[in-house]
Amino acid sequence: MADTGQVMSYAELASLSCRGARVFRDLGLRTGDGIALLVENCPEFLPIYWAAQLAGLYFTPISVQFQRDEIAWILNDCDAQVLIVSETQAGKVTDAPQAHQLLLSDWHSLTRAASDQLLGDACEGAEMLYSSGTTGPPKGVRHAPPGTSLGTTSELMRRRLRLHRIDASMVYLSTAPLYHSAPLRYNAMAQRVGATSVIMPKFTPRTALELIERHRVTHSQWVPTMFVRLLQLEPEVRARWDLSSHRFAIHAAAPCPVEVKRAMFDWWGSILYEYYSGTEGNGQTAIDPQQWLAHPGSVGTPLLGTLRILDAAGRELPAGQDGLVYFEGGPAFEYYKDPEKTARSRSPQGYSTLGDIGHLDDEGYLYLTGRSSYMIISGGVNIYPQEIEDLLLRHPAVSDVAVFGIPHPEFGEEVKAAVELRAGLAVDDARARELIDHCREHLAHLKCPKSIDFHESLPRHATGKLYTRQLRDPYWT
Repeated sequence: MADTGQVMSYAELASLSCRGARVFRDLGLRTGDGIALLVENCPEFLPIYWAAQLAGLYFTPISVQFQRDEIAWILNDCDAQVLIVSETQAGKVTDAPQAHQLLLSDWHSLTRAASDQLLGDACEGAEMLYSSGTTGPPKGVRHAPPGTSLGTTSELMRRRLRLHRIDASMVYLSTAPLYHSAPLRYNAMAQRVGATSVIMPKFTPRTALELIERHRVTHSQWVPTMFVRLLQLEPEVRARWDLSSHRFAIHAAAPCPVEVKRAMFDWWGSILYEYYSGTEGNGQTAIDPQQWLAHPGSVGTPLLGTLRILDAAGRELPAGQDGLVYFEGGPAFEYYKDPEKTARSRSPQGYSTLGDIGHLDDEGYLYLTGRSSYMIISGGVNIYPQEIEDLLLRHPAVSDVAVFGIPHPEFGEEVKAAVELRAGLAVDDARARELIDHCREHLAHLKCPKSIDFHESLPRHATGKLYTRQLRDPYWT
């Protein structure tokens, strides 16, 4: 861990993982069961992940930024039999249905007493990560079930290994929370090939640069917000560290503004590798530095799957025309307990989509130009307005509400709420603060409105459809 300097060898990781798998078996879990994990970036995170892998379990990490209601929803939905929670997060867990609820201190006691011999029925587990929908609460994403032979990996993983030249010589700087899909999956890839992971408990620009120099980092992963923060450092500060070992700066999670990426090229050179994918893992595009310089703003061409751009009727669109972005031939997935949402992610032809809007150029490079249902991406995190709107509508002062993203110079977007108050209520700063505090009590703070506009009435059609664009567009023009 980068903050404490604690080092874990592969021998220690193997022993802890095998002990953890034994604990899961002793608790009664069998292949296909599941565990949930609510902890910060800490030394226990990846050994617990690998213990679940060896025991053939579904692994569901939960964001520590979530609040009680969000955590409770996932714990009730995911059907995990075991919950492991850090002492600092335990206060957020109430009435969880898991039969076994363990603090990290409990986990330490159980694993110390367990054998570190590999399970006789050891097999591969599977992730079940939660990805919010454009409406309603988060949904678990499931792929192929657990139970394959140890060492079985996906085609997408094998292609990523080749794409970014990941092998035992890699030193990987992990800058983001491990409960997100990309950091979790890249650390898993690193450890499958015997590479070194340097894990930050929390991102800060200076620390990241210092770690690249100290550990001779070769690979790293970022979101555009991190680039913005790095570029805000004074030139003499940026020049303080030796970054010559750094060969692959991988980024994803949100569109990167062209001017930001050009500035990073000017500083770091041609080492920026971008990809477009999602928790659903239904396909991926990728673009290397030379390709991006020839196609600025693009997120690349398919690494896995075939791109299809469709209109609202499911007809394929020609190059240059925006439509919903689909992958054909990528890995199958489903949203757990939500066949309707799963069906909505499919085209009539059987292609699957993450809900993004974009177009292809004449050479087949993809450009993302929007997001369906006004999903907000702030600092690389997807935020879905419906969840916030539903919460605000539960406040006794609110008659109607619309939530959307507005530009933010560092995070890309921030959350804005447009509110119609109940008749006779005063509009003032205290009321705005009351509504924001109401959101922060129930939701991760990054999801909550940073500001509120009050309206006498929100623009709705007679059918009830809300014209969010009329509220949102003035901020983007």
